[in-house]
Amino acid sequence: MFRTLLASAALALVMTAPGIAQDDLSDPQIAHIAYTAGQIDITAAEQALRKSTNPTVTDFAQTMVRDHKAVNVQALALVEKLGVTPEENATSTALSDAAQAKSEELEALEGEAFDAAYVANEVAYHRTVNEALEGTLIPSADNAELKALLETGLKLFASHQAHAEHLAADLQ
Repeated sequence: MFRTLLASAALALVMTAPGIAQDDLSDPQIAHIAYTAGQIDITAAEQALRKSTNPTVTDFAQTMVRDHKAVNVQALALVEKLGVTPEENATSTALSDAAQAKSEELEALEGEAFDAAYVANEVAYHRTVNEALEGTLIPSADNAELKALLETGLKLFASHQAHAEHLAADLQ
């Protein structure tokens, strides 16, 4: 749990670091961050589907895969429509690196320990991503369609956070 909170704090720091201030993010960078964040949650959910035997956890993971894939499809369609190439940046790289470390940590766990750690990570991850969307990514987006997609994503991901929080309480 401490590592999850530490990873979330590190992510929040990366999202608000002086080098990645609101005015410094371009729409292609924002698109890459948003897509990367969605892909990370898809990968984590696929790991849960492979490792968990708890039907409630696997149902939640299936929802994460379905919803995040749908948003990423919309994001890819938008960047194609706009003729924009998502641009890798320090934040998207940090997200990927942190996700890889978290995946390795979760891979070592089994059963109830895995389920609890996966769901706790989902709570922390969605909280951090939602805060980044609301506080940095949406305000920094210049393109109205990108901003609208991010706002739609925030509504969906807020429901994911609430779902994960409820599930975490049930697992205790």
